[in-house]
Amino acid sequence: MRSAIIYTAIIGIIIGGAFALLSKKPVETPEAPAANVFIEGDEQIIEIDAKGGYSPKRTTARAGVPTIIKVRTNATFDCSSAFTIPAIGYRTNLPATGVTEIEVPAQAAGTTLKGLCSMGMYDLSIDFE
Repeated sequence: MRSAIIYTAIIGIIIGGAFALLSKKPVETPEAPAANVFIEGDEQIIEIDAKGGYSPKRTTARAGVPTIIKVRTNATFDCSSAFTIPAIGYRTNLPATGVTEIEVPAQAAGTTLKGLCSMGMYDLSIDFE
């Protein structure tokens, strides 16, 4: 009887801990830029890696600032090298290895730019706040 109570308590602690871990949300602070966003002079630079998709897949950037998206490839031979941002009419075939700079005019707060590969398999989002 006593061991059944102990086992029940242990199972309860494990299940409770699992729920606590799964329901925990990361703390986001609007003042903290994403790790791939940098301000240089009057422009903001957003760095994206393209190979087997785009990384990071979602970025938060500052609104109202002219932006340069630097897309870095390194032996990229999949469809993520055929990159497009429909909202600004941008489309290109990225080099297999290198950095491509994309100039983006200042975006209004609340704007989300979506980029994707030619097949629509891989995508990324840049939220301007």
